[in-house]
Amino acid sequence: MSYSRSNMSSGSRTARRTLEFGRTHVVRPRGKHQATMVWLHGLGDNGSSASQLLESLSLPNIKWICPTAPTRPVAILGGYSCTAWFEVGELSEDGPDDWESLDASAAHIVNLLAAEPADVKVGIGGFSMGAAMALYSATCYAMGRYGNGNPYPLNLRAVVGLSGWLPGARSLRNKIEGSHEAARRAASLPILQCHGNADDVVPYKYGEKSVQCLNTAGFRFLTFKPFDGLGHYTVPKEMNEVSNWLTARLGLEGYRS
Repeated sequence: MSYSRSNMSSGSRTARRTLEFGRTHVVRPRGKHQATMVWLHGLGDNGSSASQLLESLSLPNIKWICPTAPTRPVAILGGYSCTAWFEVGELSEDGPDDWESLDASAAHIVNLLAAEPADVKVGIGGFSMGAAMALYSATCYAMGRYGNGNPYPLNLRAVVGLSGWLPGARSLRNKIEGSHEAARRAASLPILQCHGNADDVVPYKYGEKSVQCLNTAGFRFLTFKPFDGLGHYTVPKEMNEVSNWLTARLGLEGYRS
């Protein structure tokens, strides 16, 4: 599935229409509940398949919340309707960003985590478009607000992005540098990005560019893990990397690789 077949405007009627999110799937912790992660699927996928992947991980102390994006006509697919967190055109620094849908999806994620106990650490991860959504949420956390200026209330403790990219990369540095608090939050947020160098859907260079942009903007707690020969999918080795990283960053008990 290619993300680069046509351009689309962020001012489309689709973006402005109220869209309903699909079913949310939850994987309960099998041990002591220490952390809750929202995991976001890629374009055209759903929360059910994400939950099945995460259920197989040996992370008994994490509760996984796997929402499903709204179904909307997607211009790059010729108007075909499928699940998508936001509209996306060409993956380029000059491409438009669908701020309205990005903020709506980011707010939906916050609502899913709002009722978690105070002593439970919360984070966001995802694959492909879901990874882009997770990274956008990281920038909202750092700035303390959504793109529309409304306050961002979540205290994120970890962000994971697999085979993704960073929306809003062009203006990020100026937004972070303009606030001491934003710079402090950016520097303290652990982020893991993984990307296969054989990815023909979201090319590897966009993973690299995302890390470079985040680093330039003041995100200092970055880990970028390339995977040789990996295309646009996940493999057990990559998910083991995610499990090890989350265990270390969230201080989890009982992980078995």
